[in-house]
Amino acid sequence: MKSNNKLKIFNDPIYGFITIPNSLIFDLIQHKYFQRLRRITQMGLSYLVYPGAHHTRFHHALGSMHLMQKAINVLRFKEVTISKDEENGLLIAILLHDIGHGPFSHAMEHSLVNDISHEEISLRFMEELNKEFNGSLTLAISIFKGEYPRKFMCELISSQLDMDRADYLKRDSFYTGVAEGNINSERLITMLNVVEDQLVVEEKGIYSVEKFLVARRFMYWQVYLHKTGLVAEQLLTRILKRAKELVQEGVRLNCSDPLFYFLSSEINFKSFKSETLDVFAKLDDYDIVAAMKEWQYHEDFVLRNLCEMIINRDLLKIKIKKNPIKTSDLIAHSNALMEKYNISKVQADYFVFSGEITNIAYQNKKQHINILLKSGKIKDIVKASDQLNLKALSKPVTKYYMCYPKKKM
Repeated sequence: MKSNNKLKIFNDPIYGFITIPNSLIFDLIQHKYFQRLRRITQMGLSYLVYPGAHHTRFHHALGSMHLMQKAINVLRFKEVTISKDEENGLLIAILLHDIGHGPFSHAMEHSLVNDISHEEISLRFMEELNKEFNGSLTLAISIFKGEYPRKFMCELISSQLDMDRADYLKRDSFYTGVAEGNINSERLITMLNVVEDQLVVEEKGIYSVEKFLVARRFMYWQVYLHKTGLVAEQLLTRILKRAKELVQEGVRLNCSDPLFYFLSSEINFKSFKSETLDVFAKLDDYDIVAAMKEWQYHEDFVLRNLCEMIINRDLLKIKIKKNPIKTSDLIAHSNALMEKYNISKVQADYFVFSGEITNIAYQNKKQHINILLKSGKIKDIVKASDQLNLKALSKPVTKYYMCYPKKKM
């Protein structure tokens, strides 16, 4: 029997109590599509580096909604008109902004589905829920897509300083224990305002924005692009790619039905129909972990070794350099591996590869963080700040990596 009391509270380790504002949002949180986020880790395989990083997308979605409630209250206090319907639209849009993430967050996008991002899958989920909830998500969808005429509302969902970032930096910093990423999201939100339909930060909040951008840079190099996490995610992508190849060659692999569905079909933007969405909604981290535990004993050399590496955390060696990787280095490692295990070049390529990573803390070419000066003028944070390194933060930094097996595999 389901309880009728929908005025629940969640106890969050970061913000304390989070209240559910109304029964529609309660019903969305209760929905099986949303409950699935409890089984999707927020940071993929980063727990192989930071043992505490086991928090989920469910956690993050609730935290983002909580910050949105705060932002709405702050803006209303500053006489920005936000209707009850708009408030609901904002809360639903931010609550569901990540609902389309697949297992281990980003690895799925490059292996099981092609040409369709998690944002597009989130939109499909929202449209499906909109049918179920008799059109009550229409405004939220318009804000999520960036089509709503009041632009600052779209910026609260997706911009350089949105509620998504304000939550995940603080949350990921907390669960990894990387103190450099801990931002003061409460102060940032308190300093928000709206001028000519644009989100701005009042001049008093300039140092909080500087701290936010520096924290973002730290978190990318120290956590999101950490070399061990990077190699683990690459291995996971390759496991799914290899499994897909084997299934399509007719090899039987033991795995859950939803995972088998994606391994045996070519799913892209066009073929992602509502029945695909139903199967996708049944897929989570547990399917992948259970499959890897099974596949580590498979006779296929590639699949077996890749799965063993993640299950036992005995990963490939990774080197990060400032200059592009020399082809001769890759060939040398590849040849040694082919000779040692008598495998083909195609098989060796699963274990010897290179790539690049880019970190840009502030993308001011696309969007700006605007500072509202006391004089009433509006300036981009880079021009308004006296901190010289902010200019450097808006330039992309690219590094190159090479992965290859340790001596014994």
